[in-house]
Amino acid sequence: MTKRKLQRFEELGTFHNVIQPQLDEVFHKDHPLKGRWNSTVFSNNYPIVLELGCGKGEYTIGLANQCPAKNFIGLDIKGARMWKGAKYANQNQLQNVGFLRMRIDHIVSVFARNEVSEIWITFPDPHVNPGRAKKRLTSSIFLSSYQQILKHDGMIHLKTDNDRLYDYTLRMCEHNRLEIKYHTDDLYHSLRMDPSLAIQTFYESQFLDKGLTIKYICFKLNSTGSIEEPDDGLME
Repeated sequence: MTKRKLQRFEELGTFHNVIQPQLDEVFHKDHPLKGRWNSTVFSNNYPIVLELGCGKGEYTIGLANQCPAKNFIGLDIKGARMWKGAKYANQNQLQNVGFLRMRIDHIVSVFARNEVSEIWITFPDPHVNPGRAKKRLTSSIFLSSYQQILKHDGMIHLKTDNDRLYDYTLRMCEHNRLEIKYHTDDLYHSLRMDPSLAIQTFYESQFLDKGLTIKYICFKLNSTGSIEEPDDGLME
């Protein structure tokens, strides 16, 4: 690990807006903040919005600036990347921003049922290699976890440059009868472009510079019922 990364990790531990649970705090047990994010971290009753795989936190910060009446939490395991967004939020006194450094696998240990209003998934690893599809953040495994923390009919937003992940997620929605509110395979040439969709991460800017199109899906996740994989080879 480079000296710069070590310095960032050390500084990250001093930020009041960063929570870094230890494995023994979330592995098959509930974290003390579960069900208490509004009262303990934000001191308000605003809706909570998660960005999963937040990277440097550009989207979390962008959404928080646009929507001061909502609380935003960026979740990622990469602390050296998260440092940038957390530092910006501290320096600019963004009171509706928090960061959570942990694996997404343990999300039900830190959020209670109905505690989250929306989830953003921005440019995740599409896991296109055989045997890795279950790690996609829109797979049945992860959607079942989100189902345990989202409010009734909670919204999920996916932005990706990957055709396969986009098609797979559409098929997941269709197979499980999840209501798709909007989708497009070319966001910046579509009819819909509200401010929340115009936020660009570092990686999104790179994809656009390469001429790649950005795909977007917004869908509702039912609060009950099992989530199943479509039996059509999309997991391969």
